[in-house]
Amino acid sequence: MGFMANVPRLDGLIERLESADALDDLQGIIEELRDDLGVDHVVYHWVNSNGQQYGCGTYGDWAVRYAEKGYLRIDPVVQGCFQRFHPVDWKRLDWSGKAARAFLRDAIEHGVGNQGFSIPIRGPNGQFALFTLSHNCDDDTWEAFTEDNRRDLILVAHYFNQKALELEPGRTPEAAQPLSPREIEAMTLLAVGYNRAQAADTLSISEHTLRVYVESARFKLGAMNTTHAVARALSRGLIVV
Repeated sequence: MGFMANVPRLDGLIERLESADALDDLQGIIEELRDDLGVDHVVYHWVNSNGQQYGCGTYGDWAVRYAEKGYLRIDPVVQGCFQRFHPVDWKRLDWSGKAARAFLRDAIEHGVGNQGFSIPIRGPNGQFALFTLSHNCDDDTWEAFTEDNRRDLILVAHYFNQKALELEPGRTPEAAQPLSPREIEAMTLLAVGYNRAQAADTLSISEHTLRVYVESARFKLGAMNTTHAVARALSRGLIVV
């Protein structure tokens, strides 16, 4: 199937999103978007600060295999998007590790496609979401498609996220634990690209003490790892870089 020139019937799609009254409705909308765009897959997935997850998309068997294999731990797309705030072409991520290359081969064998484009989204109370398109085609075709549709895809991604948040069951605002001044300093240095040794040296503390501050901040932020903690601290305005 060939690509459309741009995101089709965008107004109609947004109207459907706005009128959705159940999470199940989003699955039908995402399938419609995939078909209209002429791509192999479109997927939306979020994780909130309590670790609860919701996803809809067109991966089918691959989604089951992904969970069974524990791929969330090594997926370069997830890891890369935690560190970024702008759309990411998968080619620009780090696939150099042996586990990452094996993961990519497995994904392609299961029909995910050799091209991907993911839009990271950060919502309230530590919510993190990804809106992803994937397809099988050459680099030039994919680059032209993503460049032509970039603005509209970002818009659709954020509308999708907004609706999913509205429909999240039992959603209540959650009070964030404040970070201490030392925790803020440690997280800020990591956010601007310092490694742990450099951060510890700048703060005139040992790496062990730095690790204590970072782990404390990670716990307060409900983050899975240090990169996730930095992303949450940035999204909540707790640190500014």
